[in-house]
Amino acid sequence: MRRIVLNLCAFCLVCSTALSQTNTQAQKTAPGPQTGGAPAQQQASPAQGNSAVAKAPNPAAALEDFMIGPEDVLEIKVWREPDLTTKAVVRPDGKIGMTLLGDVQASGLTTTQLKQSITKNLGRVLEGPEVSVVVVEIHSQTVHLIGLVGRPGAYELGGPLTIVELLARAGGLTETAKSDEIAIVRKKNGGQLERIPFNYKAFMQGKNLWGNIQLKNGDVVLVP
Repeated sequence: MRRIVLNLCAFCLVCSTALSQTNTQAQKTAPGPQTGGAPAQQQASPAQGNSAVAKAPNPAAALEDFMIGPEDVLEIKVWREPDLTTKAVVRPDGKIGMTLLGDVQASGLTTTQLKQSITKNLGRVLEGPEVSVVVVEIHSQTVHLIGLVGRPGAYELGGPLTIVELLARAGGLTETAKSDEIAIVRKKNGGQLERIPFNYKAFMQGKNLWGNIQLKNGDVVLVP
């Protein structure tokens, strides 16, 4: 009987030792949170980054339909022709000066149309010119603010601008201004004028959010 008990103890000791060695080996080979887990997260990050870049809006696309006007600043580049690269201000007559081409009509054209015009004209003296046109500064589009605001006057659009943003740029309304009777006077395509009311007081109360429209070139904002 004593021998049987001793044999059972020896068997249990051997099993315990083998199990301990197996667990130790498994811990060495299993990926931990700082080894195997980390690379998987690092590989996922570039994919997420690429997705974010793909969905990001292209600022240049917003200016594709922009109509160039006097005093706008343009940057014109011709690939592999550094001598033709120029930064030009549109003159009051609507033209810019370019090497090889002389005066080029720019006012009244979009950047795409101007690019096509320059490419066509350069194609007579160069083989397969590749041209890019970028609007660097916008000075031709303005709106006017009249009435009881901090700084009335003419303001350059320079890009998308809402009526609330314009009022903020002008220092806000005065204490005596009638914030619920503001109006935008806009010239329609036929030359007729339309009056667009804007209730600034309701907007500040969160009731007239749709009325914060984007201003257009030539708009006149009246603050009584």
